[in-house]
Amino acid sequence: MTDTRTIRLAQDGFLNRHALGPLAERVRVPRFDPASLRTGIVHLGCGNFHRAHQAVATQAAIEVEGEAGLRWGIASATMRKPDLAHQLARQDRLFTVLQRDAERTHPIVIGSLSEVIFARDDRQGLAARIADPQTAIVSLTVTANGYCLEPASGLLDAAHDDIRHDLAFGRPGQRRDTTELRSVAGILTHGLAQVRAAGHRPPAVISCDNLPGNGAMLRAATAAFAALAGDDALAQWIETQVPFPDTMVDRIVPPPSDQDRTDAQAALGGLRDEAALSAEPWFQWIITDFDGPRPAWDRVGALFVPDVTPFETAKLRMLNGTHMLLAYAGALAGLETIADAARDPVVGTLAARFMLDEQGAAIAFDDDDRRRYAAELMARFRNPAIKHQMDRIGRNGSVKMASRIIEPMRENMLAGRPVPGATLLIACWIRWFTLHEQDELDVALHDPRIDRLAAICRDQRHDYHAQAEAFLTLDDVFGEPLPDHERVVGVVAALLERLDDGDARDVFRAFSVT
Repeated sequence: MTDTRTIRLAQDGFLNRHALGPLAERVRVPRFDPASLRTGIVHLGCGNFHRAHQAVATQAAIEVEGEAGLRWGIASATMRKPDLAHQLARQDRLFTVLQRDAERTHPIVIGSLSEVIFARDDRQGLAARIADPQTAIVSLTVTANGYCLEPASGLLDAAHDDIRHDLAFGRPGQRRDTTELRSVAGILTHGLAQVRAAGHRPPAVISCDNLPGNGAMLRAATAAFAALAGDDALAQWIETQVPFPDTMVDRIVPPPSDQDRTDAQAALGGLRDEAALSAEPWFQWIITDFDGPRPAWDRVGALFVPDVTPFETAKLRMLNGTHMLLAYAGALAGLETIADAARDPVVGTLAARFMLDEQGAAIAFDDDDRRRYAAELMARFRNPAIKHQMDRIGRNGSVKMASRIIEPMRENMLAGRPVPGATLLIACWIRWFTLHEQDELDVALHDPRIDRLAAICRDQRHDYHAQAEAFLTLDDVFGEPLPDHERVVGVVAALLERLDDGDARDVFRAFSVT
């Protein structure tokens, strides 16, 4: 029987804090009063993954700690657009995560956000929030592109527009109004400069983005920014005194859809949730152990370990790398979602073989664990309830290529192992730019080098060898030339010609048996 108060609240419109009591009979809600939260975490990048991963884990950690856990509220900042911040504010910072598998959907209302802000409208400023003595954790999900790094080297790109803009602010810590800072490195450096000046214990800075050695990378980028800004002493302090643990995060979270909002409204007894989103049931979070306070994440599924590297490498290569093949090849085969591609007998077979034989070949797992992990990943990819569009997974390929594809490809070649899947992936990726340039691509193409790469396809439209050579010699994407460079160019060129002349599925079908 539906609670009459729930019906009345539904007529009021949106999910809100006062509805949590009546909703508790229908869905899983926070086991604490979200209004009692105090901010202990500042998060940069209030996107879908953060809300379905760190926010969920932090809510569970708050619940197991009870009253003591209320200090771990998250001040979560949207960095580029204000829309989500405004919507969450309307809903008392509450939102629904719909955990979906093939059989059922399990809704959970998340209330671990103590504040939601749009960075450029925040009067306090993110740097000042980082410097607040109550802030013990600064976490980030800004995507690989958001760190302003050179893709091949992983170092801070001093020529990036956002870095140049932020360096114009002058010496870190000397300006109180930092709301116009644009870059992660700039925001962190100015915030940490205030921490150092006040003599406070620095917060742990935790990157949750898919980058190899993400903690070490972020430490180096932040210290480099401090040095470029003219404060070598601050740079040294950042290098030696601020914890930047490496992490590996894993959960498939597609972009929110109309179906998510519809299903959430039904689960919430008619209340609207414009910030609802889906996620798979799988959850993993591996963190390099560090000194200092942190939520009880280890009591709700996270692992603190001495070395994240084996987990991180397995995930970046076997999950993220294979995701890229499914996206690029799947779109060319006319498939709509990653699940469609993984379930396809041709593309899915290619992906499974690529994952195990190439991407997983050098992973520090024994054979049984490697095969088990690969089987789990393919089962997750095939989940029909998670609708991941090709353009979402395929975006920013030039930023992801070096760590996810080229590094294992290079290792395999040096070890004498064949690399047919990686070669095919590169050809399919180039083909996306060719079709984009010809206005024939059925999916959106987003990449920071899109104009430059599309121009190669235009200028070398029917010279497949020249096209392959031009791509594979992009040292800011691929780094040093691959071993046996000319042979790789020839194989990619041949695949480009076959993809141009024939049906992609026929190319893949023939490829799978050669």
